[in-house]
Amino acid sequence: MRLVNERNEVPDSTDSLIHLAKSGDATAFERLVAGHYRFIYKAAFRWIGNQSDAEDVTQTVCLRLPDALAGFNGRSKFTSWLYRVTLNAVRDLQRKNQRGTRLVDAVSVVSRTEADATQEQALRVNDIWRIVRQLPEKQRDAILLVFGEEMSQAEAAAIMGCKEVTVSWHIHNARKSLKDLL
Repeated sequence: MRLVNERNEVPDSTDSLIHLAKSGDATAFERLVAGHYRFIYKAAFRWIGNQSDAEDVTQTVCLRLPDALAGFNGRSKFTSWLYRVTLNAVRDLQRKNQRGTRLVDAVSVVSRTEADATQEQALRVNDIWRIVRQLPEKQRDAILLVFGEEMSQAEAAAIMGCKEVTVSWHIHNARKSLKDLL
């Protein structure tokens, strides 16, 4: 059964699009992907810091999404679930690159709040994000989600698949590690 609105069109709400896409509606799936494509790319770029690799991850997520969508149960926000799918694709690419002896290139990442900073400040921010990417995986994930993506610790916990207190612990350990590195 195909859900349609009064104009005989596929609705634009994410929940409706998910329901229709899960039941095989190609138009709904296209709208769902189109509506979240930039979100996927931005998340991938934040983690990788390289445009080309972020584009590859985005394409990978879009290719995996039809099968992965079957596993979305609606217990979390769709964007939290999609962020996790994207993060898994990032990790897959990083493992692939490490196996191929090519390390992921860490280029400058400037968070939204520092976009208009002076060049010297921007270089400092880039250095910090480069160092953050060198932290152990769970610490890096917690820092990038909470400070880089400006998510709450509860949202980060949902994406990381752990409790909120665990995210706090990873942030605490990351801060200690960063003090040593800086």
